[in-house]
Amino acid sequence: MHDQSAGNRGAVEVVNWMLSSGRHNTRMREFGDEMCRRIVAAGIPLWRAFCSVATLHPQVVASAYTWRREDPGAVRRAAPHAFTESPEWTSSPVAELKRTGRRIRRKICDPGCPLDYPIVEELRAAGGTDYVAMPMICSSGEINTISWATNRPGGFSEPELADLTAIADALAIIVELQSTRRVARYLLDTYVGHRTGERVLSGAITRGSQETIHAVIWYCDLRGFTTLTDSLAKDRVIALLNEYFEIVVDAVAAEGGEALKFIGDAMLAIFELESQAEVAARCRAALRAAVVVRAKITERNLARRDAGEPEIRFGLALHLGEVSYGNIGAPNRLDFTVVGPAVNHASRLEKLAGELGRELVTSASFALASGVEMEHLGRHQLKGVREEQEVFAPALGESGA
Repeated sequence: MHDQSAGNRGAVEVVNWMLSSGRHNTRMREFGDEMCRRIVAAGIPLWRAFCSVATLHPQVVASAYTWRREDPGAVRRAAPHAFTESPEWTSSPVAELKRTGRRIRRKICDPGCPLDYPIVEELRAAGGTDYVAMPMICSSGEINTISWATNRPGGFSEPELADLTAIADALAIIVELQSTRRVARYLLDTYVGHRTGERVLSGAITRGSQETIHAVIWYCDLRGFTTLTDSLAKDRVIALLNEYFEIVVDAVAAEGGEALKFIGDAMLAIFELESQAEVAARCRAALRAAVVVRAKITERNLARRDAGEPEIRFGLALHLGEVSYGNIGAPNRLDFTVVGPAVNHASRLEKLAGELGRELVTSASFALASGVEMEHLGRHQLKGVREEQEVFAPALGESGA
């Protein structure tokens, strides 16, 4: 027989743990696993738990955490935005609860229990006896959800449901706090890059805060973009830009670089050097990324020709130098980026690539540091650079690996 006083004491202990030491574990999967096991230890016959947390992410609409008493740990699943259009979502109690904000209970062991949700039928088939889904309402009005299930004969008692409600209320606070930080990180990763985002979150937010770093500077843009914008519908221009940037950003990120900003049809990225010992390796990483970009754009252009779309044509310059990395701008509108003569050098070098009819050119500093055999393209005057500069070009099939 359920000991109500013991259960209440146990629930209070679970909530106290959640709001004290538990909340410091920012890994929601680990936190949820520990919370559920403490609920069981408190005498509440929890068998299954499911938590859905909305997020602001360009690819993911929500994160879902599933806990089963017999499993070694909770499981996390990310739901893409398209998931909200699927029957699995629209027919779920989670979708209904988010619409209404009202608790849903299905006492499966009762003969007349409606089996109006697929999850209720699944739980019943697996031996479940009771199911309850509860809202976790954020200060913004956003509704996250938590559901509990048991397989104990007779289901949950009313005191146990009260305990679970108290735990859900505490969880709502913790989820909102952790989700806010997670959303901030997602947004910073998306809009300024992972490494830069980490610096901002760690407190590098004052105007003028900066550091000097050494890096491979990647500067690329589309060829003939002005003509394309004059001749194509806006949606086709945006589609082309998205295809191009997706290829370039993925290639740079795969080699450990970071895309810092898009400037119209251009992109600025860096491969930061942690030490002089890795200069050649970082140069070759940038070259490998360039090889991938060329191959993928060539492949994509075949499909674009078949579809009657204009081809993607690009230019790229690689330079090695010293840059200032930090915050610039107005007091209330800052940009965390790299600036300095080396960035200007890379930009001017990319313009020269077009004049020379080359997809990729490099500076002398990059060519020397990379250790890769290069074709010498002579000495050229770069706008804004006092002395003529030696310019090189590798074969794009040369990855330097």
